[in-house]
Amino acid sequence: MGLFSPRSDADVAQFVREEKLALVTTHDAQGFVTTPLPLLAELDHTGEIRAFVGHFALANPHTARAQASPRAQIAFLGPHGYISPGVVSAPGWGPTWNYRFAQFEVELQFGPERNRAAIVELVSELEGTHEGAWTVARMGERFEGMTQRVVAFRAVVLSQHAQFKLGQDETAQTFAEIVAAEGASPLAAAMLGQRP
Repeated sequence: MGLFSPRSDADVAQFVREEKLALVTTHDAQGFVTTPLPLLAELDHTGEIRAFVGHFALANPHTARAQASPRAQIAFLGPHGYISPGVVSAPGWGPTWNYRFAQFEVELQFGPERNRAAIVELVSELEGTHEGAWTVARMGERFEGMTQRVVAFRAVVLSQHAQFKLGQDETAQTFAEIVAAEGASPLAAAMLGQRP
């Protein structure tokens, strides 16, 4: 494990749960094509991500291309930002960029029979289970029409790589100065979450 490696599979899974929106990229004879999609991760018994579940809109030209060339890359970029030397008191300290990033090589398996379930699961995850949470039932008959305009998929993970560059190499003082400058930002929270 390198200095900027996540501490565990649980860190990567938590990151993906927090970000949800991924870039799904495929390649074919026409070149590369990317679509941003919210995805839900499936974990194995050890907490490692084994697959993602999502859906493409049938009107998206990427859909047919992805069905024809189902090998894809899924990438998540989390809180990130420029860190100015102006917030650090250490002499000679240079500018940097802190970030969380994870990418997965996957095989897309399309299953239109899962259209309804894929939408319901995503809405349930995004809305939560609190009283008054919105559900697809509120759409009435319109929901069934929506399920006909998408195609669900499961993206089976073939390999993964994640890098969390969040100040792990900084002295305690420099780290504290950066976090203080970031305030209550998501980047500061991510940095504090990765500090050993």
